[in-house]
Amino acid sequence: MKYLCLVYSDEQVLHASSDSPQDAECMAYAESVQGSGRMLAAEALESVQTATTVRMRGGKLSITDGPFAETKEQLAGFYLIDAKDLNEAIQVAGNIPAARVGSIEVRPVRELNP
Repeated sequence: MKYLCLVYSDEQVLHASSDSPQDAECMAYAESVQGSGRMLAAEALESVQTATTVRMRGGKLSITDGPFAETKEQLAGFYLIDAKDLNEAIQVAGNIPAARVGSIEVRPVRELNP
């Protein structure tokens, strides 16, 4: 089953805390998950300040710079993995280096019905 592990962190803390993972550690972890055969995709995201939020309301397109909601934690990246069950997905998520300074939301990917 596919699971999306969404990495959330306060951008101010993500790179400033003594517990913050360095890029090399994150890349090494991604390579280890890839080597286990569970990795489908993983990417880090640019700052939330580079985000654009798009909405379609009443047939009109609305574009807003930045994130949709003001929150203390922002989406920093993701891992799309293949795991046998939620417990295995949680084990993968718990070892994501950024979990030390943020949080990882684990969600099953829903198959769309044609």
